Amino acid sequence: MAIISDYNEQDNKPLSSSPVSAKPFNETKVEEVRNASEAMEEDKKGPLAPNIGNGLDLDNYSWGQSMQEVNVNISVPLGTKSRFIVCDIKKSHLTVGLKGQPPIIDGELYRPVKVEDCFWSLEDQKSISVLLTKKDQIDWWKCVVKGEPELDTEKVEPETSRLSELDPETRSNVEKIMFDQRQKAMGRPTIDDMQKEEMLKTFMAQYPGMDFSRAKTS
Repeated sequence: MAIISDYNEQDNKPLSSSPVSAKPFNETKVEEVRNASEAMEEDKKGPLAPNIGNGLDLDNYSWGQSMQEVNVNISVPLGTKSRFIVCDIKKSHLTVGLKGQPPIIDGELYRPVKVEDCFWSLEDQKSISVLLTKKDQIDWWKCVVKGEPELDTEKVEPETSRLSELDPETRSNVEKIMFDQRQKAMGRPTIDDMQKEEMLKTFMAQYPGMDFSRAKTS
């Protein structure tokens, strides 16, 4: 009888006395969801892949670009009249919205524009189209206005078929950028890096007695 009594007491010990404790199933799931959400938010902070127009699709507007221009498209309520639209394009600032409402876009442009070559239009009374002509037509914009999400310019893919339509100087700049992007992706030197290296080699040949051990080409 004593043996049976001891066995029952051991078998009826509260689970809380066990040295090993596991998290409840629901708590574990909540933690997994929280970690996944935090990881997604972290990803959003970095550069984003461009859309088909080499821009981004944001919550309140979308945009695309070529080497010469930036095109912004903003959806507005169907039936909107042009007189209700506010669009102020300055060299380094853009404001777009509807009268009596907070601006949809209001900030410093990523790069200056040629104001005289910029314009806006109302498309089918349901969207505002803004064309911005870049002042320096030699690089890709990461965003329209500073502070907005930025795209990864190394993933921009201009349409090769349109290169022939560009003037020689612009085409040369575009091809250089495309080449440099491919080189960077493969961990190889850009055109500028190669030119600097070639200049250093020439200089070293002209002055063989100098110490170039600390010279850098990049």
